[in-house]
Amino acid sequence: MTGATRGAGLATLGLLAVTAIWGSTFVLIKDVVGRMPVVDFLAVRFVIAAAAMVVLFALPLWRLGRAQMLRGLALGVLYGVAQWLQTEGLARTSPSVSGFVTGMYVVFTPILSLLLFRQRMPWTTWLAVLLSALGLGVLALNGFEVDAGVLLTLASAALYALHIVGLGHWSKAGDAFGMSAIQIVGIAAVCFAITLPHGGPSLPPDGKAWVVVLYMALVAGALSMLVQTWAQTHMPATRAAIVMTTEPVFAAGFAVLLGVDALTGRMLGGGALVLAAMYMVELAPRFRRKKPAEALHHEV
Repeated sequence: MTGATRGAGLATLGLLAVTAIWGSTFVLIKDVVGRMPVVDFLAVRFVIAAAAMVVLFALPLWRLGRAQMLRGLALGVLYGVAQWLQTEGLARTSPSVSGFVTGMYVVFTPILSLLLFRQRMPWTTWLAVLLSALGLGVLALNGFEVDAGVLLTLASAALYALHIVGLGHWSKAGDAFGMSAIQIVGIAAVCFAITLPHGGPSLPPDGKAWVVVLYMALVAGALSMLVQTWAQTHMPATRAAIVMTTEPVFAAGFAVLLGVDALTGRMLGGGALVLAAMYMVELAPRFRRKKPAEALHHEV
């Protein structure tokens, strides 16, 4: 196994860990966001995450250089605006529809990669994108109606895709600490600014809420951004987007394990399609690498 193959494998495992963390948050934050405004929750979460990242990675942040720092800040602002639009959309539509439409970044990502950077994908990748979208639909949708909430969420999905594409194009393995820190700073700035019209963010109401906020800030925020930034230096943006569509699969799994939801055929079917798409983008490149040697063997 080559170093590049090992790096890609570790990157996939890292992204899967990140999506598992994200999937665990749906059950955790449900009670908290019922007792404090969602925008306040986002602001407190990312301000804490930004403070931790700046303290821990002050030197890598300083070494980024002006151009890379501006790129990272722009990516963070993109992500922050996407979070805000997704939240506003969720207030106007059902959680299941929001989850499906947000996951459409898996469709936007290869299109933006092609339009912005002329990155062409093999047919197996496009098939994996289709399988992911179908899997998300089976997992999430019981009905669908286009309204203001759907349009806002669709805009957030496009921005998430743009973030994935830009991160894949600009991130370098040696810059992972600094780039992840500056992105969190950008996200925090956007989320904090959104709370200013009503006087700034309110703090979590009790100790239990603080525990969830700290987990969201340090594990689901700072650590996850660091791992995603590093992982995207080792894989194409579209492949990363497909791997990250396992988030609703993990969310459904945690909901079943914690007794919040019952296991259904829709969960199994949708999850199977998403996992099939992930395996397709993981195995296809390895198959293409082995194919010339296999062809030579058959000819001999």
